[in-house]
Amino acid sequence: MGTVSILDGLKRKLVADSVASGRRADGRALDEMRELVVETGVVPKAEGSARVRLGRTEVVTGVKVNPDRPFPDTGDRGTFICTAEIPPLAHPDAEAGPPSEAVIELARVVDRGIRESHMLDMSQLVIKRDVSVVGVFTDNAVMDDGGNLFDACSYASVAAILSCKLPVWEMAEDAPRLVEGQRRDPPITTVPVSVTMGRIGNHIVVDPSLEEWMCLDARLTITTNSEGNICALQKGGREGFTPEQLNSCAETAISVGARVRPKLEAARRAG
Repeated sequence: MGTVSILDGLKRKLVADSVASGRRADGRALDEMRELVVETGVVPKAEGSARVRLGRTEVVTGVKVNPDRPFPDTGDRGTFICTAEIPPLAHPDAEAGPPSEAVIELARVVDRGIRESHMLDMSQLVIKRDVSVVGVFTDNAVMDDGGNLFDACSYASVAAILSCKLPVWEMAEDAPRLVEGQRRDPPITTVPVSVTMGRIGNHIVVDPSLEEWMCLDARLTITTNSEGNICALQKGGREGFTPEQLNSCAETAISVGARVRPKLEAARRAG
C-alpha cells in the first residue's frame, strides 16, 4: 500500500471517528452548518449578484437578464438557466476545458431546486406570448471549494436573484425594445433553500466540509420552499439511505432551511 493510500485511510478514519463521537473534526455538531456569509452587489455589470462564503467554500454568482426566445411548448413563460464553473485555482482536481460530470450535476441540482420551487413567477416574464420572453441566467463561479458546493451555489444563486433589478422591455414591431430608465423587482413567489446531508457510516452530517465530502458513503440534497414544503431532491454517492434516515433528512432539511432562509431574504431587502 502506497503512502498516499495510507494517509487517505488515516484521514477517513479520523473523520469517521469524529462523526461517530457526535462532534465533527471542525467542532460542529452533526446537524450544524458552517458559518454562512452572504453579500450582494459584488458584480456591478450584472442585474443581480452575490458572494457566498460557507465556511471555507466561496462562490460568486452573477445574474444576467435578456430577451429570449421562449421554448416551443411554453410560450407563455420566461426562461431560466443556471450554469456553474470550477476553475483550477478553486480545487486541485479541477481542470480547464469542458465542464466535468460533477460540474454539470452541480449546475443541474441548483437549477432544479430553484425551478421546482417556482421561485420566479415565469408567467410574469413574458414580453409577447410565443414570440419573446425574459430570460434569467445565473452563472456560479466557484472561488474556493471547501466542500458542499451544492448549497453554496444555491444560496449564491438565490441571493443574486433576490437582489436583481430587471430591465423592462416592450415590443416594437417584431422585436423587444428596452424601456430606458425603468427597472422592476423580480416576480418572487418563494425563497428556496437547499440543505445537503451526507452519510458517513450510520451517521448523517449536515453541510459536509471538503474532508467529510471525500469520506461520504452517500449524500442527499433537499430543497424546501418558504412554506417548508420539499420541492426537489438529489441523491448521490455509491450507497443509499434507510427509510428512517430519509425521514430524518427531510425533517433536518426543513428545520435547517428555516434557519438559513432569513439570511437569503436579507438579499432582497439589500437589493
